[in-house]
Amino acid sequence: MSTKYIYTFGLIMTVVVALVLAGFKTLTADVAARNEDIFNKRQILAAIATPMAEAGQDVDALSDEAVLELFDNQVEQTVINAEGEIIEGTMAIEVDMEQEKKKDEADRLYPLYTVNLDGSNYYIMSVRGNGLWDAIWGNIALEDDLNTVAGVSFDHAGETPGLGAEIKDNQSWKNQFEGRKIYDDAGDFVSIVVRKGGARNPEHEVDGLSGATVTADGVTKMLYTGLKAYEPFLQDIDKASGMNLK
Repeated sequence: MSTKYIYTFGLIMTVVVALVLAGFKTLTADVAARNEDIFNKRQILAAIATPMAEAGQDVDALSDEAVLELFDNQVEQTVINAEGEIIEGTMAIEVDMEQEKKKDEADRLYPLYTVNLDGSNYYIMSVRGNGLWDAIWGNIALEDDLNTVAGVSFDHAGETPGLGAEIKDNQSWKNQFEGRKIYDDAGDFVSIVVRKGGARNPEHEVDGLSGATVTADGVTKMLYTGLKAYEPFLQDIDKASGMNLK
């Protein structure tokens, strides 16, 4: 068998495989996009898993169709800029937080999801930061008072299993955030601190994660900078509703 034949055969096979893979990717693109959309929406709803459970809906047990239907009927999507102004013509789910984080702060857009459950509104804000090895991100839900945390969901790109990855996997740790406040009694924004050695202020702190100090510190910074970015908009809601945020 000649060397020319081997090279020709290898080239033909490479081209054929490349065409097959490209065709397969094209054929499955719509399915992949739909699955990613459902995954992202389920992660957002996970931030209000407890209120939803109280309303008789289990986020984890919802079918894909139910997730999409809930988003269509009970979720109001808003996009705001750094000044707290609403940007028309864009859906919150379309905001790519990874890309927004690369922009100057003044140019960033932020997604906000308002979910109505049994007559109560829950405001879900998306945040993004850095863990020990790579990016971390999450969704934080506030109750109607725009202060009390209703729940959280977190995810990561590459934190260590059993350590930093616990921000996603440890449900009991995430449950600590429920009922915490992001404003103090004077109305000043303080966010929530993940405290190494255990929370000392039960209103504004949660316990740290054993062996994952850097990731926990990343969550603290992510929450402060991420939620702070929404404050201009929260203040506008506050003025409209007559609440007492500072």
